[in-house]
Amino acid sequence: MSITSSHTNSNILVVGPSWVGDMVMAQSLFMTLRELNPDCSIDVLAPAWSRPLLERMPEVSGAIDMPLGHGEFGLLKRFNLGKTLRDNNYSQAIVLPNSWKSALVPFFANIPKRTGNLGEMRYGLLNDARKLDKQALPMTVQRFCAHAYPANYTDLPETTPIPKLSVTDKGIADACANHSLYSDAKILVLCPGAEYGAAKRWPTTYYAKVAQYWLEQGGQVWLFGSQKDQTVTAELNAHTKDRCVDLAGRTSLAEAIDLMSMADFVVSNDSGLMHVAASLQRPLVSLYGSSDPGFTPPLNKQAHILRLGLDCSPCFKRECPLGHLDCLNKLEPQRVLDILEQAS
Repeated sequence: MSITSSHTNSNILVVGPSWVGDMVMAQSLFMTLRELNPDCSIDVLAPAWSRPLLERMPEVSGAIDMPLGHGEFGLLKRFNLGKTLRDNNYSQAIVLPNSWKSALVPFFANIPKRTGNLGEMRYGLLNDARKLDKQALPMTVQRFCAHAYPANYTDLPETTPIPKLSVTDKGIADACANHSLYSDAKILVLCPGAEYGAAKRWPTTYYAKVAQYWLEQGGQVWLFGSQKDQTVTAELNAHTKDRCVDLAGRTSLAEAIDLMSMADFVVSNDSGLMHVAASLQRPLVSLYGSSDPGFTPPLNKQAHILRLGLDCSPCFKRECPLGHLDCLNKLEPQRVLDILEQAS
């Protein structure tokens, strides 16, 4: 079975995911849609926080803010939003989340073709529902991109497009000015947090050893994260006598993207910021503990994945169920330093 582009104008609505990393990987779907139909217009319905990501994806025509918080049902709000979208004349909706409620807006918008995985028994809400074959599509990005093709399509490409966020010189300059940053020394970005939980966080003292090495080489170290990561970054910085630039919780997502594009190297846990760094094509060390790089790898040919592969991992838990976190505690900082030394 083959597929060719019809080169006809079509409006597609994508209901986007609610995690930073997943939204970065969704760009591979947008790129695939544009490859198959260069004339298509892609709008993305997603939480408002994701706008800085979507604005840096050239394939996206427009961003529509989801007026509901995470986990909020809001049936009437979904109905009203669907009604307002009817005039956009979408030919297809692609629903990336697997929840039942995430398929409601395209249904209320009367979009003729509504594509997504079956998920929470979404027969009717989706009229192009697919049963996910996890063995055939082990990676999240593959599962996203498969929605660009007809159901039961048997000739999916072995590789998916690599996400590539676009930044501008002005955006970078403005972010630097806002935070009094300079780039006259090599920049190491460290991302020691993980929104999902402690079982994804490499020890802070290990990050501190990496930071101290870089500082001793005459470089500068920038710490990235959200407000929730400020305790971790402050502890890390204290080990270096506050010689790092702690940006956790102090930048917008837009600024974090633009500033990270300046990094000479990034070291990160498996987190949303890791996927941002990968999409900016930064040299990267990705540290995996409770999660699986076979499921959500950094989509970057310059990425080094470090994982011990213990019998108890991946467990996909927020906290170590055995209480020892050996999958990360036994991942010595020297392994990261070896990579940095080879790269310098």
